[in-house]
Amino acid sequence: MRPSRRQTAASPARVGNSRRHSADSRLLLYMGLLILVGLVVLFAISPYQIHRINAEGGSLDQGHYMLKQLTYLGIGAGVFSLSTMLPIPLWRRLASPLLLGAIALCMLLALLGAFSIPPAMCFNGACRWFDFGITSFQPAEMLKFAIVLYMAVFLAARVRDGKLNDLHQTLIPVITVLGIAALFVIGLQKDMGTGITIFGAVLTMLFLAGLSMRWIALGGVGLVVLGGLLIVISPHRIERVTTFLSGNNVADASSYHIDMAKLAIGSGGLFGKGLGNGVQAFGYLPEALNDSIFAVLGEIFGFLGLIVIIGLFVALLVRIVQTSERLQDPMMQLFVAGTFGWLGTHVIVNIGAMTGVLPLTGVTLPFLS
Repeated sequence: MRPSRRQTAASPARVGNSRRHSADSRLLLYMGLLILVGLVVLFAISPYQIHRINAEGGSLDQGHYMLKQLTYLGIGAGVFSLSTMLPIPLWRRLASPLLLGAIALCMLLALLGAFSIPPAMCFNGACRWFDFGITSFQPAEMLKFAIVLYMAVFLAARVRDGKLNDLHQTLIPVITVLGIAALFVIGLQKDMGTGITIFGAVLTMLFLAGLSMRWIALGGVGLVVLGGLLIVISPHRIERVTTFLSGNNVADASSYHIDMAKLAIGSGGLFGKGLGNGVQAFGYLPEALNDSIFAVLGEIFGFLGLIVIIGLFVALLVRIVQTSERLQDPMMQLFVAGTFGWLGTHVIVNIGAMTGVLPLTGVTLPFLS
């Protein structure tokens, strides 16, 4: 990986061990527009979701989901602002502790979940969250960030030393970290979607770092074999793949989710039904506020609306690539590349699943779900 020789006005200016730069207004604009769309749709469809839950014995107030979403956005904005104030050398020092901390939290969750000890929260046989009452926390999300940061620091050092393609000093450590992540996230937490996201981010970083195509090809074959094994040993994954391969034309309920998602997108037509006029989000489409939000958007805004939303994601991802090209620090280049792979994998897998192009998996749509 070779840093770009161009230095533009938007590039960071170094001041000692810190950095001074202005915010990238285009990045903020694209993210802000996606978040705004998500809030509008959430405001439109959450009242029925709350009514349905309360009718089944729940006791949620009408502003529950909006308040929850705004709270998380506030927390995210605060962490986002704080992270921009930390000098890059500090992030380098934090890479290993953050990774070890994330792995430790995954181990703790697995241990508590095995004995059904709070605050571990298990649902449908999968223990993925810590439930603290007012909020919940998924350690796998911290693990995503920690792996991207750690790999950026690790691979940048290997590039600098000319050892990127060294089997023992580079590839085996990378495989070890990914193997541990797969054990906890895919194996114990049964979260194939998050595992795919982690692998997508790391593969993007390895490719852009300049890893030999021979190693990348071997790695791709290994991932296909590993993915096949993980599917074979899990009945619900076999069912999802079988449903996908059959074109969702099955008589049982296994294709219900994707059938309703396609119906929602198709019924939106060219211009959509408009806010409050959809049907699928009001009781038919599973996970309407979460994994299935793209289908809900299709019913509300139609084909043209979806094109605009996909265009915003493409613009955001392109801007991330442009940001990476302007950076002079190899570690930061790789970190941005990992962020690109992280977000890009989420977008591709979620939209692919909702349109029937890929098997259904629990991957959210960034900024919208």
